[in-house]
Amino acid sequence: MDNLNFLGISGSLRRASANGGLLRAAATRLPAGVTLEIASLADIPFYSADIAERPASVSRVLGQMAAADAFVFACPEYNYSLAPALKNILDWASREPDNALLSGKPAAIMGAGGGMGTSRAQYHLRQVCVFLNLHLLSKPEVFSNAFAGGFDADGNLTDEKIAALIGSQMQALAEWTRRIRG
Repeated sequence: MDNLNFLGISGSLRRASANGGLLRAAATRLPAGVTLEIASLADIPFYSADIAERPASVSRVLGQMAAADAFVFACPEYNYSLAPALKNILDWASREPDNALLSGKPAAIMGAGGGMGTSRAQYHLRQVCVFLNLHLLSKPEVFSNAFAGGFDADGNLTDEKIAALIGSQMQALAEWTRRIRG
């Protein structure tokens, strides 16, 4: 069985973000042979073709993306859509020749937000992923209400039902990734 490296990317920049908490929970519920590294987007500038030299912060995350076998996107919902920080790093990555960092790679989406738990934002992210040729895991889906008592003050997940669902999603992503890799 091949070892797999997942890269977790949260669209929230807050240290105590529930979406960051979902990724931290995922890191503790991985199947054997899988690791999860969590990327930081805190210092990533907005993409602009006018930036002549790629910033070191962008190179760092793009290097993590190149090394990843699959992605785990923690997708907050801002105004019924995905967060700018998440879209921005995907925009940076998509500018690599032949979309090499993203095209054909598996990915899973999870999210914590208001009443519907980022369902609208996840749908928008799925549309973006279609264009980027990412192979999204369909099920299980992870939607969590960030304001219903399932997270502590530091954004750590305390809801065991969601934690178990995340474990199932990580198992399914590992199987999906191995299947795609053939």
